[in-house]
Amino acid sequence: MLRISGLKTFYGNSQALFGMDVEIQEGQVATLMGRNGMGKTTTVHSIMGITPSQDGEIEFNGTPLRGMTPFAVARLGIGLVPEGRQIFPNLTAHENLVATAANWGKLKTPWTVERVYELFPGLAARRTSMGNLLSGGEQQMLAVGRALMTNPKLLILDEATEGLAPLIRDEIWRSLEALKGEGLSILVIDKNVKDLARIADRHHIVEKGQVVWTGDSTSLLADQELTQRYLGV
Repeated sequence: MLRISGLKTFYGNSQALFGMDVEIQEGQVATLMGRNGMGKTTTVHSIMGITPSQDGEIEFNGTPLRGMTPFAVARLGIGLVPEGRQIFPNLTAHENLVATAANWGKLKTPWTVERVYELFPGLAARRTSMGNLLSGGEQQMLAVGRALMTNPKLLILDEATEGLAPLIRDEIWRSLEALKGEGLSILVIDKNVKDLARIADRHHIVEKGQVVWTGDSTSLLADQELTQRYLGV
């Protein structure tokens, strides 16, 4: 579904990605893992066209993405839950969801506000609250719901549970498991290795703008030296 090959991205004269290679199959949950500053968010921004890449290939269902604007990428079926949530603070939770509603892929059973509330019952109780009055966990649930309202074929979450309380983290992981069960393809960036290993099919460990290891959850958990070397603090 998504293929990234030899991707190179710069911020001015500073190179951030040095030949990223990532693949995600349809219906698969995949991860980007690594310490801060290693190029995970830059990879996401390159996919979405937020930070244009200078070399390499990005293909989504056979369509080249390099050079596309973010809204054009989104219309192809990629939904982003950005780091920091970035919800609309002066809209209610309900208005945040309605604002992004679209079904460019003409899905027969598109996401609706009601389906989002079923996925996140706690969000339904806060539907009339302004975005800036929601807790961090509620904002994250809203950010996921807002991305789902675009009816994506691929959902990307950048720092899916960063800064959230344990109960809210569990809620986010539960929702991702449910979405996986529905066949949605997902790319997750997060630091909770055990949770990622439980739900993901394929992992990519990133170091200095390159993927240095790829494998399944069994291999990831079996190699403590690997996780300590690239993921330990």
